[in-house]
Amino acid sequence: MKIMKVIAVGFVLLIMVVGCKKKEEQPVPKTPIGQAPMSAPMQPSMSPHGTTGSKVEKKILVPDSVKAKWGKVKFTIEDKTTKKSSEYTVNIGSEFKVPNTNLKIVVGEFLPDFRMDETTITSASDMPNNPAVRVEVFEAGKTIFKGWLYSKFPTIHPFEHERYGITLKEGVKG
Repeated sequence: MKIMKVIAVGFVLLIMVVGCKKKEEQPVPKTPIGQAPMSAPMQPSMSPHGTTGSKVEKKILVPDSVKAKWGKVKFTIEDKTTKKSSEYTVNIGSEFKVPNTNLKIVVGEFLPDFRMDETTITSASDMPNNPAVRVEVFEAGKTIFKGWLYSKFPTIHPFEHERYGITLKEGVKG
């Protein structure tokens, strides 16, 4: 009987040791073809002394061919309470007061083929393969959104507001 207890205790200990050493591998998520722009989170730089440095601002570079070809963007503004949508064509580099609201959109750079790496945001071509525009949205004079709107991926970092929706429909040549 004593041998059975020793075997049982040994078996339990063996299971505990094996169970504690087991490492679970996390599955690596696969990126589907045609996925949104590659926007890996920015990693803070490390100083040689081992402390975290400040966040590096990415440089926005608009190629001359893009500047020459694209002059405006078209937004779709939705009023969620009335379920009505309107389209507005706005010059790149301008401000636009959304009619019948207290919203103002400051339109920044337009990139028809948005690409981003560790240091730069640019357009890979002047073709509308992945259109994006940088905007800052104000409500009653206060910034409520600052970022990029993507035409083909409107749910990536979208403008979120309880009453209004703002999406980039397309770039406009000229």
